[in-house]
Amino acid sequence: MTSAEIARTRDEALAEIRVAETLRALEAVRVKYLGRKGLLPQIMKGLKDLPEQNRAAAGLEANELKSRVGEAIEQRGAELGAAGPAREPFDPTLPGLWHRPGAMHLISRVIEDVTRICARIGFTVADGPDVETKHNNFDALNTPERHPSLDPRDTFWLETGECLRTQTSPVQIRVMKSRPPPVRVITPGRCYRRDTTDATHGANFHQIEGLYVDRGVSLADLKGTMAYFARELMGPAVKVRFRPHFFPFTEPSVECDFSCHVCGGAGCRVCKSSGWIEIAGAGMVDPRVFEFVGYDPEEFTGYAWGFGVERVAMVKYGLGDIRVLYENDLRFLEQFA
Repeated sequence: MTSAEIARTRDEALAEIRVAETLRALEAVRVKYLGRKGLLPQIMKGLKDLPEQNRAAAGLEANELKSRVGEAIEQRGAELGAAGPAREPFDPTLPGLWHRPGAMHLISRVIEDVTRICARIGFTVADGPDVETKHNNFDALNTPERHPSLDPRDTFWLETGECLRTQTSPVQIRVMKSRPPPVRVITPGRCYRRDTTDATHGANFHQIEGLYVDRGVSLADLKGTMAYFARELMGPAVKVRFRPHFFPFTEPSVECDFSCHVCGGAGCRVCKSSGWIEIAGAGMVDPRVFEFVGYDPEEFTGYAWGFGVERVAMVKYGLGDIRVLYENDLRFLEQFA
């Protein structure tokens, strides 16, 4: 393209910018001349075909074209922006745009429900980082060095030696290190494990854990708290069952089951004909954990419990696949609005 053609292109672009009446029209001019497939990139590409003695001058004129057109577009855009929406065409015959009311996501709803229920009996919310130290996530929770959860195949380890927390229990460690008893907190948050995603598992999930430490706390207190929690969350007819289990950070440890909310304990497909649905792990805080955080296990006792938020959402709302909670499908989410 010759110098005269470049100058003519510049003049045409400036004229189109001056007559642009809306920001949309101005954007069309910008794309036409400066866009990736616009006239300026074509001019720059054609410079290599010019005679060598004309190439430098044409390059300067092409750069001037880019600068002048860019400045003119910016100035005209400021003028149109200052003029406000009134310069945009408006059709008063079109129907109004109505915004549908939003609704809370099921995960957020469960977290809020649990927070509200626990607040009634004195629990406050504690939070902590997603990236944790090995000490807080494993060692201080009495996890043995050869425990499978420390394997890189089970946990997301970082180059710094830290990891993405596999549970919200490290928040309990941080809380106990920062204050003396009594402690009564819940720790909702996101957790990460190297699980293969399927209908009931995901590499990313949410947990809520509870911790109560004081003088004279017993397993009876734990059972009473879980019974109250079950009734408030699932309804007055729900029953609670405790089964012996093992966790490194509690002793004794139990699994907590709720009676099936679908069949009322009679047995159905949801509870696999058992009448019960496993909800939470719990137990009395192991004395070694108290030693790690500087509490005297001879003076203080406490209980801890925890469950997966997604699992409770699946049970409470009758979901068959955990993945629907993360697909952002409005057809599914609007059912619970």
